[in-house]
Amino acid sequence: MKKLLKIFLSKFFIYAALISLQAVYVIFLLMRLIDYSNVIHWICVAFSYAVVLFLVSKEENTNYKMIWIIVALLFPEIGGLMYLAIANKHPSIWLIKKLAPWIKKMHESNVQDEEVPKHIINKKAISLDYLNNQHFPIYNHTQAKYYELGDYSYHDMLHDLKNAKHFIFMEYFIVAKGMMFEAIMEILEEKVKEGVDVRFIYDDVGSVSTIPFGFKKKMIKMGIKTVAFNRFIPLLSFSLNHRDHRKICVIDGYIGYSGGFNLADEYINAKMRFGHWKDTGIRLEGEAVWSLTTMFLSMFYAYYPEYAKEDANAFKPHVYHPEPFEAKGYVLPYGDDPLDNETVGEDVYLNLMTHASKSIDIMTPYFIIDDTMLKALTLASKSGVRVRIFTPHVPDKKVVFRVTRSYYWNLINAGIEVYEYLPGFLHAKVMLVDGKIATVGTINFDYRSLYLHFECNVLLYQCACIKNIQADFNRMSQISKRMEKKETWHYKVGIIEAVLRLAAPLL
Repeated sequence: MKKLLKIFLSKFFIYAALISLQAVYVIFLLMRLIDYSNVIHWICVAFSYAVVLFLVSKEENTNYKMIWIIVALLFPEIGGLMYLAIANKHPSIWLIKKLAPWIKKMHESNVQDEEVPKHIINKKAISLDYLNNQHFPIYNHTQAKYYELGDYSYHDMLHDLKNAKHFIFMEYFIVAKGMMFEAIMEILEEKVKEGVDVRFIYDDVGSVSTIPFGFKKKMIKMGIKTVAFNRFIPLLSFSLNHRDHRKICVIDGYIGYSGGFNLADEYINAKMRFGHWKDTGIRLEGEAVWSLTTMFLSMFYAYYPEYAKEDANAFKPHVYHPEPFEAKGYVLPYGDDPLDNETVGEDVYLNLMTHASKSIDIMTPYFIIDDTMLKALTLASKSGVRVRIFTPHVPDKKVVFRVTRSYYWNLINAGIEVYEYLPGFLHAKVMLVDGKIATVGTINFDYRSLYLHFECNVLLYQCACIKNIQADFNRMSQISKRMEKKETWHYKVGIIEAVLRLAAPLL
């Protein structure tokens, strides 16, 4: 009884109930209007057909267009209105107005040192000019450390947080009560008392089932400037698709963390949910941390405009670390957001695939891609590039996992090696090309990460830690099951898989 009461009173249950009520209310209202007037009925039908024509001519992902064309044709009375209400990938006007000016302002502070690119030979392969045009410069005075498990990254992050002297910026998709976050909170509370400027951003929907009511108020009361990104407001929220999926921690301007891990116990294996949780992280120390800082500030200033008057240059790496940073290699943190028409995350992945000459290694928890990316991978494999893709063996979302497996037959048929991580769930988002170029961060190989979410990755070129990434992939191949073609054919031909593949852009 207590368990049921706890579930019914949980923030997640209340939000889910309100979302369902909102959907039922909108559909009921539409049906009443349609039944009330024959004119309204035909206006709605005409609108659905107009949406179909609009989608056919629109520069949009083909798979995404297809599912909504089918919906509009199958349900002409409400299909067009459903697309207008929940399907358009473009963010709401209020979200654009709130965030776009600050993103633009912080982009302007990301200035490329013109001397750095002069020493780089393989500019095209690392998307150097493209990312620079998106206001993401490349740096050569930054040390990068790769973590093959979130457990190790967490240990070092705690140490750096304890040694923070001036400011701490943290931005995460999921925050959950437990050992991990409580240890971090204890440090943050102590740092506030010491006079350290602590700022914290979390995604409201991402953390809906993991934090209690009043969480934000409690944080603010402790002295932590807190943002709940894109909050869900019952009966008013129509922009729930666009989430802050980033994982960023910046300490004193010159130390930065990112990767796949959120602030919850399963990410460091302090809590077992789906077997052993395999995640990865990256620690930066040096000038490249500035790009992570500007990503954080662009989001923070949108919610705390009164702080935008401060001089953001006070958070630059050399302010509290005047000594030069020494490192070999190049580091390029970059972000992606749904506010423009640039699919930065997907474009970088595709560019790496097309420039591979020897090998492509990928770790991803979800593999739900469009025809363009599938073609790029299969073409690379058929051109003699060794392609290895690692996915979980124990899923966290069974429906999404079923879609992931539906790609296996095609991939293996093209000569691509597909592995499932046997110890449990694989949550890492890593890509390594030719053992020389890597990207680590938050961007999954799925529609949400590539088109809807706010994301961030770190591209590494000629860095010493790339050999650790290569070693991690090699170890993964030893403890993962390589899938055979004969055991994957039924994933391809299953009716359920076919339906799920069609609906994949909505998952």
